[in-house]
Amino acid sequence: MNSINCSDSPAPVSTVSLQGLLLKNRVCAGFPSPTEDLGAQRIDLAALLIKHSEATYFLRANGHSMVEAGIFDNDILIADKAVKPRQGYIVDGDFTVKQLYQRAGRVKLKAANLTFPEIVPKDGQTVEVWGAVTATLKQFQD
Repeated sequence: MNSINCSDSPAPVSTVSLQGLLLKNRVCAGFPSPTEDLGAQRIDLAALLIKHSEATYFLRANGHSMVEAGIFDNDILIADKAVKPRQGYIVDGDFTVKQLYQRAGRVKLKAANLTFPEIVPKDGQTVEVWGAVTATLKQFQD
């Protein structure tokens, strides 16, 4: 039987305030609707995206193994050590980011790209999980 070991590494980054303006209406990703009133309120992205500031850290994705989960090369991932890893969660562990699979006493880390193999620990081995990925940030231009 395999097991999961939640580690204390890596260390959290210092909390930063990321504030900006949030428009009240949603932007259409299909047919635009110009009839909605524009309104705005202040939003603090750190407050929205970080629940446990002392347990949260950032990672930069490298590679293409998680593209079907919406994680692309160079994305910034927000991970939280205080979130208990569960079946289906995307986790930072064993020096990779993968989806956690736990069923019938079996544990493995699954890529979200069929061209990448699963990471299946052998009997007696543990999977080191440092945190659960709670959000991703994308940057389209430099």
